[in-house]
Amino acid sequence: MKKKLFKWHSYAGLIAFLPILLLCLTGSFIVFKYEIDTLIRDEVVSVPVIENQQRLSQDVLLDTIGEKFQDHEVVGWVLFQDSERSDVVYIMPRGTSDWYHIYVNGYTGDVLSQPAQSTDNLTDWMVEFHASFLLHETGLIIASIFSVVLVFLGISGLILHKRFWKNLFKLRTGAKRILYYSDLHKLFGAWFSPILLVLGFTGAYWNVSHLLHDLEHHLEDDHFVMSEKMYGRDLSIDKLLAEASSHVSGFEATYISFPHEPGDELSLYGDVPGDSFLTSQYANVVTYDRMTGEYLSSYDIRNAPLWHVIVDSFRKLHFGTFAGTTSRVIWLLAGLAPLILTFSGLYIWWKRRAIRQRKKLKNQTLKQDSLIVESKQKEA
Repeated sequence: MKKKLFKWHSYAGLIAFLPILLLCLTGSFIVFKYEIDTLIRDEVVSVPVIENQQRLSQDVLLDTIGEKFQDHEVVGWVLFQDSERSDVVYIMPRGTSDWYHIYVNGYTGDVLSQPAQSTDNLTDWMVEFHASFLLHETGLIIASIFSVVLVFLGISGLILHKRFWKNLFKLRTGAKRILYYSDLHKLFGAWFSPILLVLGFTGAYWNVSHLLHDLEHHLEDDHFVMSEKMYGRDLSIDKLLAEASSHVSGFEATYISFPHEPGDELSLYGDVPGDSFLTSQYANVVTYDRMTGEYLSSYDIRNAPLWHVIVDSFRKLHFGTFAGTTSRVIWLLAGLAPLILTFSGLYIWWKRRAIRQRKKLKNQTLKQDSLIVESKQKEA
């Protein structure tokens, strides 16, 4: 059974090494997306913070964007908890169903970038590539498959090396090259397999969920096109933000979802104090009627079923943001680990294959020599 599992582990690694490598490398960069953005376009993603300066009201900001983009409708607004980050605002041109995003200074209302789609900037492109290889639904299927393969590689690797803890510091640098690479493979596998298992499982879950959601929408007869504002013109978002905490105690809004399809309502997503370190900043929701602003429902992660809490934790687990910079650095290294695992695994496979071929050739030669000797003996 162990030989068969080793063969499956080897073949899965050979078949999937390139897609998994690309997924992990782009994922490593995404962990530090904001930091990369500050290096290449700091004037867009960051805002200068002046002491005692207050954000403009959300209603004023919405009116400002509405005046500057009169042929668009706002469909989403990211409110970062870091005061030095600019807001990300999602807008949709009327007559389309296409999403664009802009960066806005929440203190002045200044628009800091031109409307862009999800692949127009380097880090946004990496996010899209990481999620679907830029192939939309087909890419989601491919990414899901290879996420499952990553899980299988992690589990099978740990099974093949049951006493993996013995390899946590074992690296025979002076040994034969195949032994050195074998140790290196086991070393990185022992250290990073648990994280890669988490990355593979959470990635597969998200991709399958998004795929099912997209397929459900494609089954609809008509694809909705934005034509006009889909929420009450006199609705005060500031009022809704202020009263949200009366429905979910301590609620702090982090994302405003404006209706952009029939049946949508206006929802505020947010964070609450005292949550688990694995709870995402979008875990809680307060929903209002899109036309009247009447309260409809709320969702408090602190009172949610266990499975909902687990699924919500996937966000911080996948991106390694649950322990600040420390966990993100570890996740970055885990994303780079497949480089070593792939190279060492390919080398081990190639050397063992060469050894098997030499043995096979040697056995064939010995067999031929034996036949020749036997033939000569018969002639004699």
